[in-house]
Amino acid sequence: MDPRRTMIHMLQTLLKEMDYVQSQGAGYYTCSPFANRINKLVAQSQKLFPEAADLLNTFDAIDESDPNDPADKSKRLLEVRIQTTQLIGLLESIADDTAQATGGAA
Repeated sequence: MDPRRTMIHMLQTLLKEMDYVQSQGAGYYTCSPFANRINKLVAQSQKLFPEAADLLNTFDAIDESDPNDPADKSKRLLEVRIQTTQLIGLLESIADDTAQATGGAA
């Protein structure tokens, strides 16, 4: 099992789940599970990839409370989406750096 690939897959799945929930309408979804999940995935990434600690430390924890206002819910999910895509990009670049260092594909 490659933890980096597994994390990328989990993050991509998180994005798909967010799309599904958002399609149900802003007044009906909750942000808490998504914020909680990305916070845990960032924390786990910090443990698994200490070589990227400086960049991983730029990720702020996202408030896990659930706002009542649909506009605030949308903003919170946008925060989660940005962090998720940034983490995917970072994990993909770790693979690129590893491949260059070893002279092969990661």
